[in-house]
Amino acid sequence: MRKIWLVMFLLILVGCEQAQETAASAQLSVMLDWTPNTNHTGLYVAQEQGYFEAEGLDVEILLPGQTGADQVVASGQADIGIGSQQAVTLARAQDVPIVSVAAIIQHNTSGFAAPVDRSIASPSDFEGKTYGGWGDPIEEAMLDALMMRDQADIDQVEIINIGQADFFTAVEREVDFAWIYYGWTGIEAEVRGIDLDILYLTDYAEELDYYTPVFFANEKLIDEDPEMIEKFVAAVAKGYQDAIQDPDQAAGILLDAVPDLDEELVYASQAWLADWYQAEADQWGIQQLEVWQNYANWLDDNGLIEHNPDVSKAFTNQFLPE
Repeated sequence: MRKIWLVMFLLILVGCEQAQETAASAQLSVMLDWTPNTNHTGLYVAQEQGYFEAEGLDVEILLPGQTGADQVVASGQADIGIGSQQAVTLARAQDVPIVSVAAIIQHNTSGFAAPVDRSIASPSDFEGKTYGGWGDPIEEAMLDALMMRDQADIDQVEIINIGQADFFTAVEREVDFAWIYYGWTGIEAEVRGIDLDILYLTDYAEELDYYTPVFFANEKLIDEDPEMIEKFVAAVAKGYQDAIQDPDQAAGILLDAVPDLDEELVYASQAWLADWYQAEADQWGIQQLEVWQNYANWLDDNGLIEHNPDVSKAFTNQFLPE
């Protein structure tokens, strides 16, 4: 009898160990929206500090390729993607079932920037200037929206496609202004000692204060394995909280993971973004229906989406830690 109980005990013990190993080996992939930068710091902190491991996740960080993260996640080739509210809204308008599960930054920190010698102090000053973009129709709509408030004419702006060209090289050689995110390129200008004039989108239109970037997942994965999404969000939330509370340590972790980044830029950018990840929100990652609806309405009003989607299905707060 004692031998039987001993065998049973050993079987239970082996089963428990196997279950733990299975939980610990749950694979999850995350595709970035851009080359690694301080928008992504919380992800790298969660990985380095063992927050993913503690949740039983083995997370692989994927660099972006020719195909956007929204398409890769929608097709199931990656589990989680990083992108903007804009990308998710456009996808939903085309019935692509991706859902934002957390906002990385609470406000849109982007704007149209130019070296001060171009004398661009208001949208009307875009007239007679050359804009360098990446060929997205939304860029022209953004320019037009801002210029109309100054009764300026977008037809007086030369728009050229510079793709992923470096902002500083582009404004030296061929354009007067471009669309940048202050938390990275704006801070880089500070580090370089270059003075910029920046017209932030949020200063001109409330509906342009959308979430960018966000984490998103495929609806199918959310339905089939909500526990994995919850574990991911719980771990990455800790990573961003660490970045908020100790930006220098977080910057060091990012640099260890991606040593090719400029050290001075990373530390300066991290210090600046620490106040923007959560901003005035009750917690990191939370999203509001009003923000999603306002931006979807703007896209619809400007003819940039096929139809105005049900944005209540485009995002969720259900996976955020309580």
